[in-house]
Amino acid sequence: MARAIMLQGTGSDVGKTVLVAGLCRAARNRGLSVRPFKPQNMSNNAAVADLPDRPGGGEIGRAQWLQAMACGVPPSIHMNPVLLKPQSDVGSQVVVQGKVFGQAKARDYQQLKTRLMEAVLDSWTRVGEGADLVIVEGAGSPAEINLRPRDIANMGFATRAGVPVILVGDIDRGGVIASIAGTHLILPDEDRKMIVGYLINKFRGDVSLFDDGLLAIQRFTGWRSFGVVPWLQAAALLPSEDSVVLERMASGRARALKVAVPMLSRIANFDDLDPLKAEPEVEVVFVPSGRPLPEDAGLVVIPGSKSTIADLIDVRANGWDRDLAAHRRRGGRVLGICGGYQMLGRVVRDPLGIEGRVTEVQGLGLLDVETEMEPEKTVRNVAARSVAFDVPLEGYEIHLGRTSGPDCLRPVAVIDGVEDGATSADGKVFGTYMHGLFGADAFRRKFLESLGVTSSGIDYRAEVERALDEIAAHLETHLDCDAIFAAAR
Repeated sequence: MARAIMLQGTGSDVGKTVLVAGLCRAARNRGLSVRPFKPQNMSNNAAVADLPDRPGGGEIGRAQWLQAMACGVPPSIHMNPVLLKPQSDVGSQVVVQGKVFGQAKARDYQQLKTRLMEAVLDSWTRVGEGADLVIVEGAGSPAEINLRPRDIANMGFATRAGVPVILVGDIDRGGVIASIAGTHLILPDEDRKMIVGYLINKFRGDVSLFDDGLLAIQRFTGWRSFGVVPWLQAAALLPSEDSVVLERMASGRARALKVAVPMLSRIANFDDLDPLKAEPEVEVVFVPSGRPLPEDAGLVVIPGSKSTIADLIDVRANGWDRDLAAHRRRGGRVLGICGGYQMLGRVVRDPLGIEGRVTEVQGLGLLDVETEMEPEKTVRNVAARSVAFDVPLEGYEIHLGRTSGPDCLRPVAVIDGVEDGATSADGKVFGTYMHGLFGADAFRRKFLESLGVTSSGIDYRAEVERALDEIAAHLETHLDCDAIFAAAR
């Protein structure tokens, strides 16, 4: 086995994903062969990875896809063996080693974890083959000791696999001394012994002002500090994993184009919008539940959804259907991606009850198409061509259902010779199953030009690579990376 080190947080959203990606890139820049690993992830932002018997077909969290990019290696289903995709407030779809395993409510899932640990440990033996180092990301916090008996994501994994742990505290949210000292206090001895030190993330200002804080943590825990990481501006260019970050996004200065995105309850793969956010003349506004879509938006994007029918019902409950109708009367454009595409049609049918008890719901009626859910999921990377602009596209599909109707005679893209998507007769509403449209620089440029906006001409993929390098350089400066990599075993 390769040597390994694990980052666990004092809570959720402390920045583990970005830190793991940055450390992976730092290790790669040192000439090490490095891999990411996350035993269990909960996210509706999924990416495509190869199954053993065919290219593509498997799902992992997009965070591990990003971390694989940082390592300079293809994504593997073994980098994230258990992926939970929330479908309701109490239940999730369970994906194991890339394939749908089934559905589970939260209480049932706790009973299932013992079986899932076998898959986690199997992937663990595979992911490090041929590598020098594996950097592991925990989920949530080891301080959730009520979940410890069946844990597969944090100390349950670390103790079984013998992986040393670095604890990550987020100073930006406050209480970081208490969160680290409190974690030390409540962990059982077996788990506490796995921790080789801690680091502080998201510091703003003069780091020396926290010297007394480091001494206090040392006094309470005896753990060594691996350093204090300043606020990483470059992290804004990386795909976000958790939709919680969308709630904190604030509008900036007025720009040439405002893009409004309703925050669906089960929003999925919202990083489709990241390349637009990177454009200086584009403002992307995620609209939370209970608020109207802004009247000055030139484009409304209905994003992907893990539960199309439930989210379509919520769209109406929020009055967003009326906002969309008014937006159309003003001449605004509308784009639906994946589940959002399905919502734009006349009707969505689910005769087998795949998504739940509601088996049919009226769509938004902005496209003359209809969708029927089918049990077999499409999961694949695709190379395509834009019909409207005749430029290449690269992306992926992860969806259930088949969409058909007259507007499909005006497709959005041609994927492997097959037409995909639909466009309204006036050309102002269109939908597609293809994620990643805006990551294609030529398409994004021509699309924005069609809306009267000049693109900056950025190479989006190169910007993400540059951000990873910048984060790695910051971590090398502010953390004792020599000690971190030496602590791996």
